[in-house]
Amino acid sequence: MRLEPVRPVQPIAPWLGGKRALSRRIGERIAEIPHTRYVEPFVGMGGVFFRRPLRPKLEVINDVNRDVVTLFRILQRHYQQLLDVLKFQLYSRADFERLRATPADQLTDLERAARFLYIQKASFGGMGRSFGIDYQRPRWSLSKLEPMLEAVHERLEDVLIECLDFGTCIERYDSRPGTLFYCDPPYWGHTDDYGKDIFSEADFGRLRRLLGGLQGHFILSLNDRPEVREMFAGFEMEEVSLHYGAGGGQRPAKELIISG
Repeated sequence: MRLEPVRPVQPIAPWLGGKRALSRRIGERIAEIPHTRYVEPFVGMGGVFFRRPLRPKLEVINDVNRDVVTLFRILQRHYQQLLDVLKFQLYSRADFERLRATPADQLTDLERAARFLYIQKASFGGMGRSFGIDYQRPRWSLSKLEPMLEAVHERLEDVLIECLDFGTCIERYDSRPGTLFYCDPPYWGHTDDYGKDIFSEADFGRLRRLLGGLQGHFILSLNDRPEVREMFAGFEMEEVSLHYGAGGGQRPAKELIISG
């Protein structure tokens, strides 16, 4: 169960709950658990996945969000074509609103990936809801983004990319001992942050049952709430203190790293 060194890379776009503050600690915990397969059922923008310094032979990233999965598949297989599309993208409020109003299902996969990446990079808070302005540096700069895209393209080589419900993903890859799942679901009390009907409070119970019956191991990160402690009682819990926000807007918070 020997892990291979791999060069950590930066996620290419912001993501709500991106685990920037926790990624090092979670990466250390992952490296402590022997495993031959690594699976992320809620990969998002890969805040933990891409920052890991070690990898097993098989890696699987999954998300139910088709935009996320399409972007990673295009980066994996059609990186140069994506760059060619992005070269014509202007950084402007008008372009942002035009792309945001364009239904993703009317686009090709290449156009869809370019649209999603642009909206994530150009929006305030990285969730595509409103156009963002950074007075320190441009939010959209292809010359700065291109090296990051290339690094992610190289890192995704041989990675299996799925677009499944989290439960289906867990059941499919828990076929034998040796699999390690890192789960980063929506926070308790914020299940609609990634869209309606994607994840509900009832899904926490479903996740609990699945993790309790694993042949392999798991690491789960969630906000520290009494409901979370009650739901996942019986598993190992590590309390972590950190700060959210930036500058004078930082606020203290506590999270739980749950494992079993």
